[in-house]
Amino acid sequence: MDPLEQRSQKPWGGLGGPDEAWPVFRTLCDAAAGAGLLLELAIATTSPSLPPLQLQLPKMASRPQNIGIKAIEIYFPSQYVEQSELEKFDGVSTGKYTIGLGQTKMSFCDDREDIYSMSLTVVSKLLKNYNIDTNSIGRLEVGTETLLDKSKSVKTVLMQLFGDNTNLEGVDTVNACYGGTNALFNSVNWVESSAWDGRDAIVVAGDIALYAKGNARPTGGAGAVAMLIGPNAPVVMEPGLRGTFMQHAYDFYKPDLTSEYPYVDGHFSLTCYTKALDAAYRDYCRREAKVVNGNANGTDPTKTPLDRFDYLAFHAPTCKLVQKSYARLLYHDYLQNADAPLFAEVAPELRDMDYEKSLTDKVVEKTFMGLTKKKFQERVNPAIQVATMCGNMYCASVWGGLASLLSLVDSKTLEGKRIGLFSYGSGLASSFMSFRINGNVENIAKVLNIPARLEARRSVPPETYDQMCDLRKQAHLQKDYTPKGDASTLASGTYYLEKVDDMFKREYSVKA
Repeated sequence: MDPLEQRSQKPWGGLGGPDEAWPVFRTLCDAAAGAGLLLELAIATTSPSLPPLQLQLPKMASRPQNIGIKAIEIYFPSQYVEQSELEKFDGVSTGKYTIGLGQTKMSFCDDREDIYSMSLTVVSKLLKNYNIDTNSIGRLEVGTETLLDKSKSVKTVLMQLFGDNTNLEGVDTVNACYGGTNALFNSVNWVESSAWDGRDAIVVAGDIALYAKGNARPTGGAGAVAMLIGPNAPVVMEPGLRGTFMQHAYDFYKPDLTSEYPYVDGHFSLTCYTKALDAAYRDYCRREAKVVNGNANGTDPTKTPLDRFDYLAFHAPTCKLVQKSYARLLYHDYLQNADAPLFAEVAPELRDMDYEKSLTDKVVEKTFMGLTKKKFQERVNPAIQVATMCGNMYCASVWGGLASLLSLVDSKTLEGKRIGLFSYGSGLASSFMSFRINGNVENIAKVLNIPARLEARRSVPPETYDQMCDLRKQAHLQKDYTPKGDASTLASGTYYLEKVDDMFKREYSVKA
């Protein structure tokens, strides 16, 4: 028998009677009392040498419930370029950007803004617009791939917004467009864990997406999203329902730290995205099956598993890719049950197509885009309005999509609805997850007010946009530098760069 087990079977746990055991018992109780809520007990003893003892024992506290997004704020620059004008400027065919990519406008910023300023802007607005006490925040984490420093995190720059509250966990998370999602996962996990101290978390996702001149430049953009994470949220992350796919791939990467521009293998990256969507969604479905133990849609023959999501949001490098991705999820349903009535007109050879071929096959793409056209407008289109009007915001992209959905769909319509969400970052990392609207989101929509914010921006000609791109290129990693951009173009409450000194220290002001 194990020595510990032998000892436990002896009277008083192997100690020399009640007089020896009692101090040990009391020490254990006192230690436990410091770990939780207290419950007072009066314990009598049978030993004449030991008086009754008043003890405080821990009472189990319930774990936090309905963890998710309690508030959300978005920021995008006040200037944009029309994609139709950019088509003319670049000398490409009409519709290449507006139809081929599904993009209408593209946000951009000059050398007055950077990832620090955008993050300061969006977090300060979150705190102000939702009247959040900075002392109520116990974690602050940032997801970005727009790096200004190989050591100092964006999170540390944001600490100046939190006054005397220096007890804030979290730093930056970096992996292409996936960093914000990982920061969200970390924050949700923190609230669920024994490390949680009862306070909320803030997650920031933001980037400046800029490309060298050429085919990729129209897929740029800029923006940031900040989210308040905690229990009793109106937008609840469904616990245990998360599918993930990660792999080594050189589809998009930034090895040259002297440049803002990435190295991109465009066609390969699209294939990587589709492959990641397939795998993450399959993993999600497997995990969901264990939870719900059956068909989420009952026996309705007119529906497929995809119908269990009332709305969906995707990482949006281009809005056309989002449309193709929603169709791809229906293709997944087809492979699971090709005999469903919805697929009666689908060519049977698509069922047995080689998987690698299906990733780029135009017949598969066209067939399922046709089958999803109506539902795409209802279920996905509300979540791509920011992407359509602002472009790709990298880490902020999918969360800007969620903000778009919450802003544009009526709160009563959303209540009780389920949202599927796919996040992708090149290199690669991806996850499919789901949320449920658990309460009124009217105040969130009111604060976001995305249509009015989009309308308040100003359009600039492609020539100006091109000049601003060159200006950013000249300013990148410079020291002893004063920005040349016009701060008067910024919206009120926007942080902007005043100067970079000879030690690379950056100073900011706030637009009045």
